[in-house]
Amino acid sequence: MDNNNALVIRDATEKDVSLILNFIKQLATYEKLLHEVVATEELLHESLFVKNHARVIIAEFEGVPVGFALYFFNFSTFVGRPGLYLEDLFVYPEMRGKGIGKALLSRLAGIAISNGCGRFEWSCLDWNEPSIKFYKSLGAVAMEDWTIYRVTGDALVNLANGK
Repeated sequence: MDNNNALVIRDATEKDVSLILNFIKQLATYEKLLHEVVATEELLHESLFVKNHARVIIAEFEGVPVGFALYFFNFSTFVGRPGLYLEDLFVYPEMRGKGIGKALLSRLAGIAISNGCGRFEWSCLDWNEPSIKFYKSLGAVAMEDWTIYRVTGDALVNLANGK
């Protein structure tokens, strides 16, 4: 990027909820998963700014929002310390290749370090070769031996009810 002063990474505020939802939908469209987005501005506001379940940083280029990252803290029993988990990272396609994604990840790495985290992790779809190549260029390593499991909907309710 020619002018580093043109790029600002800032914490999201309550005024950014509609922007955050737009970024989520843009990411879901890229991942061919828009049909799975059920988040609303109300849900995001409550989760991010009332209950503080997650946090968001926004990338602005020349004063215009162009990307975001949504993250939260987890805990590693093996490391005995918290970890930072990146749930979503998105930069508008026309703004990619300008160092914005790296700047967002760099800020998150700094947040992880300042919070005593032993890990900074995220998931990536297997078909997303551009992102995989980008992540590997930053020193990220795929966790080949691990599979993510998920329980949602009726299965979640059934499990909660001991079924």
